[in-house]
Amino acid sequence: MPAIRIEGLTKRFGKVQALDGLSLAVEPGSVFGFLGPNGAGKTTTIRILTGLARADAGRGWIDGVEVTADPSDASRRIGYLPQDPSFYPWMTAREFIDYIGRVFGLPAGERTARTNELLELAGLAEDADRRIGGFSGGMGQRLGIAQALVNHPPVLLLDEPVSGLDPAGRRELLQLIERLRGQCTVFMSTHILADVERVCDAVAIISRGRLVAEAPQQELLQRYAVPAFEIEVDNRFGGQLSAWAGGLRAQPWVTSVTLDRSKARVIVDDLDAARRELLASALAAGLVLNRYEMVRPSLEDVFLRLVEGGGEP
Repeated sequence: MPAIRIEGLTKRFGKVQALDGLSLAVEPGSVFGFLGPNGAGKTTTIRILTGLARADAGRGWIDGVEVTADPSDASRRIGYLPQDPSFYPWMTAREFIDYIGRVFGLPAGERTARTNELLELAGLAEDADRRIGGFSGGMGQRLGIAQALVNHPPVLLLDEPVSGLDPAGRRELLQLIERLRGQCTVFMSTHILADVERVCDAVAIISRGRLVAEAPQQELLQRYAVPAFEIEVDNRFGGQLSAWAGGLRAQPWVTSVTLDRSKARVIVDDLDAARRELLASALAAGLVLNRYEMVRPSLEDVFLRLVEGGGEP
């Protein structure tokens, strides 16, 4: 039985079609990446699964309980971290987790044990008696995950959990999510593809409220293994790289060219032509190369192909 199952979810806000017949299934114990550009319908889906919003049509189940029919019953099986969680800043982390335990009706001994366990899991044991108002963004998000796990939910819903965090905060939060694999099902919405590529077992990509792809991450990468090349030049040649990339985009065998400072990533649809012409073109443009190689496709390559192309062929 899937930990999360959605069938034909539809939701409209006025003239905006937020969800358009969305269906997907999530395996128990997995870390599932729910991907889509801003406005794709990710938050709306999570709000329906938590019972905070009602679908116009369609059904959804959490741990076998139909949340679209009885949100109050399903809510006991869910841990939820919204995109911008709120805390009582005058409380310490220990006081806050204990307070959440009281909300769930845990007895005193169990609350103390669970509080200590979760603070340790979240890497906040040494900061347990600090006031939350002094926490960094990453510490706050980890505390948010800890409070969402107080009642041992089988499913944890995370809405853009790493949005706005600095690199250190993102790394610590992703490490925490990785530690939860197998302990519960983690359903994580995001538009940060590198984070999904790092921690997620399976991925669903949505666009304009519709599912465009769903598969285990490695299967998805293999299915859309588009040829990709990376060219890195000396920093002094950044301007020439940009000019060369502009001309390269006009070639019929080139699908896309993306630049990142002194590096260009070239996606092609004719591998033979690329092998004949790409390196020669770069040298003819006078670029001094530090690196030239054919690379494996990234989740970003797949995402852009599916979203911009309108879905699976």
